[in-house]
Amino acid sequence: MHPTSTPTIQAPRTSQHPQDRDRPLSIAHGAEPAAGAPAGVLSRFAEWAARSPEAPAVIDGAHTWTYGEIGTAADAVADALGDRVRPGDLVGVCLDRSAALVVTAVALARLGAVYLPLGPQPGERRVETVTQDLDVACLIGDPVLLPPRFRASGQAERTGAERIEAAQVDQVVLPLPVVGANAPAKAVAAFADGPGAGARRAPAEAFYAVLTSGSTGRPKAVAVAEAALGTLLDWYRGETGLAPGDRHSLLIGVAFDPHVLELWAGLTSGAALVPAPDEVRWDSEVLTDWWRDAGVSVSIGATPMIEPLLDRPWPSGLTLRHLIVGGDRLRRRPAADVTATVHNAYGPAEATVMATSYAMRGTDAAKTADAESAPPIGGPVPGVTVVVTDDDGRPVPRGAEGELRLGGRCLALGYLDPDLTARRFTIPPAGLDLPPGVDRLYRTGDRVRMRADGLLEFLGRLDDQVKISGVRIEPAEVAAAFEQDPAVRSAVVVAPRTPGGRTRLVAYVRPAGGATPTAEDLLTAVRAWLPEQAVPSAVRLVDAFPLDANGKVDRAELVRRATEEGASPVPPGTGSSGPGSSGPAAPPGSEVLPDGSTPGERLVLGTVRDLLARPETTLAENFTAAGGTSLIAARLLTAVQRETGVRLRAPELLRQPDLRAVAALVDARRADADPKPGRA
Repeated sequence: MHPTSTPTIQAPRTSQHPQDRDRPLSIAHGAEPAAGAPAGVLSRFAEWAARSPEAPAVIDGAHTWTYGEIGTAADAVADALGDRVRPGDLVGVCLDRSAALVVTAVALARLGAVYLPLGPQPGERRVETVTQDLDVACLIGDPVLLPPRFRASGQAERTGAERIEAAQVDQVVLPLPVVGANAPAKAVAAFADGPGAGARRAPAEAFYAVLTSGSTGRPKAVAVAEAALGTLLDWYRGETGLAPGDRHSLLIGVAFDPHVLELWAGLTSGAALVPAPDEVRWDSEVLTDWWRDAGVSVSIGATPMIEPLLDRPWPSGLTLRHLIVGGDRLRRRPAADVTATVHNAYGPAEATVMATSYAMRGTDAAKTADAESAPPIGGPVPGVTVVVTDDDGRPVPRGAEGELRLGGRCLALGYLDPDLTARRFTIPPAGLDLPPGVDRLYRTGDRVRMRADGLLEFLGRLDDQVKISGVRIEPAEVAAAFEQDPAVRSAVVVAPRTPGGRTRLVAYVRPAGGATPTAEDLLTAVRAWLPEQAVPSAVRLVDAFPLDANGKVDRAELVRRATEEGASPVPPGTGSSGPGSSGPAAPPGSEVLPDGSTPGERLVLGTVRDLLARPETTLAENFTAAGGTSLIAARLLTAVQRETGVRLRAPELLRQPDLRAVAALVDARRADADPKPGRA
């Protein structure tokens, strides 16, 4: 089914209020998938490897690996792991986007192990928590970048599948590719002490698992079966036309569940995967240059990275046909010059990456009555049922707001915590006319509205879960990370919006008795617990939290304070848009630039303060240490180019020791570009 088509309507009347009897209910079903089980994910790869062994499977700059070579390398890795990894074992993969990652995914599938992507440098404490809660057989990654408990020390390196034993760590060197933009210098499988008491294993049918945010401070693991992923891939290949000769980007952060879709979409279609160099993810203009140079024809990107591209003239010379956008609310439609079909996709990890989709083309804009409005998240993809419900789980009439619940072949097996699974994967209310097999509905916690045409509009969250740079974050998990520090008595994290509409995190921390932590020390500590997007942009140390009439922490008041701090005016020259603009005020003790400051200093400091909503930022601070992320870096580079014409690259920004050095670079480039006295 095309995602803009009107889904099948199911309209039982038994639960409707009398005045709503003429309005269909908010239930829709995607097209029925092809009869029988979906094509096996691993078997589809094996078919292409047998049919076209010389076809490129991974293209990374000057390096190419064929389908035959990927299959052979995967066999070697599986042999190296031997009987150490058994079917059903969870394996944490700490590799970046590379041929090594692709080979590892195929090898684990062949072993029947469960692929658990953690990213190349997962936080030490986050890994400790995961390996305590889950029965993880081993971690695979660069031994230098693995958390300390999984590193071997003082041992001579060996090759092949020989083991390196050190204390309680047992490492197996893996024959993985070590060339390419993000390739590891070396790769090992690290086996540490056994799991903690009560550590959970994945269900027998699990193909992969991913971590999502947890309100207890401990991440939740979601297990997905091969059949659920296979159903989505069958639709995705048909929708995008992905086939041999195409190139699909390998762009998404490895710990973010769309990564699993893009990886297997390429491998099950005969197309080539193209790993993106890391700087591509920091700069949207570099991204479009890379799409062109790499010949990418289908790509998946996070909304905050893609949305700015829709505000600018579409680059020429792209071979990109389909661009799938997800992870956050998309507020723009493609302009008439956009040559790719843009898919606004929606789906939690609990529903196998993508449950609904809405396709847009640049030529649609002039024909659509609501061309200026935010696009909907569309209708259900094949095998998916969507229901918009009231608090009791009953469907609401179309046009009414409610909670989105999902069912069908898309659903994950559940969390590895059965109690949590029982709370979020619920039995449908009696009396609903649902397709056979739809015996569970996942409560997304998202507030939506189903239009008369059956398409869904995303309205926000029902709880306090938020999205930062496309990643779902529970502020309670962030607060729990702060509370791991003995210098912290308690913490509350809120998510105010900046004047520009972006969501940020602000932590209010009450120190323990006698402790005198600094905001910088606390931020450094929580980075070991949290993904990049969950690290707050600001920390406020408080003696007490405001309370409401019921004696509970007044979160609304904290949001008000955080919003006020981020919106106060500043003296001229310290704003976000260059000299003479205004922006967030510098609080007492923070840096106020003198009249003799350079244009670059005023621009860089003002822009960073505005983007981070952190007015106390100074020129002496490092960009990433102050809270800068890849997406904020992209926005900073765009602002600098807009104001000065200076085109900095992301690696140049990241190499500078502090913001003063970044400003000096801007001033120098601007001076070089200005005509010299006496020249035409």
